[in-house]
Amino acid sequence: MPVARSSSGAAPVAASVSRRRRAADVQRRHRLSRSRDFDAVYRHGRSVSTRFLTLYWFAREENGGEPRLGLSVPKKAVAGAVARNRIKRRLRELWRARLETLPPERDYVLIVRPGLTEAADERGAEWLGERVDEVLGKAAV
Repeated sequence: MPVARSSSGAAPVAASVSRRRRAADVQRRHRLSRSRDFDAVYRHGRSVSTRFLTLYWFAREENGGEPRLGLSVPKKAVAGAVARNRIKRRLRELWRARLETLPPERDYVLIVRPGLTEAADERGAEWLGERVDEVLGKAAV
């Protein structure tokens, strides 16, 4: 199958790949990935819970850091790897939209509780965003 080329002869695919790569880099910079980071948030942080989500947060000591998010989606709450990964993608996207409103130099861990996935599928993305705002508001973040 031939590749569509622009008038300059370059394939337009390269531009979209670099945009995706940049978006992924931004996304990774805002994630917790190491076990010790999760442990620090659990051990030294504060928490609030709502019906569907639990949020832990912890102020890091480093200067100039951006807020980072770790997601925990237990098998007990969401059965099936596909469903767990889907809800994580949806929550990351909602979180990214709220990054500018969050205080810097903090780590957050968002834990999904049973029933969230089914309710979010039934009620939509706007409802899920309201649940994230609810837990952030309760935390007074």
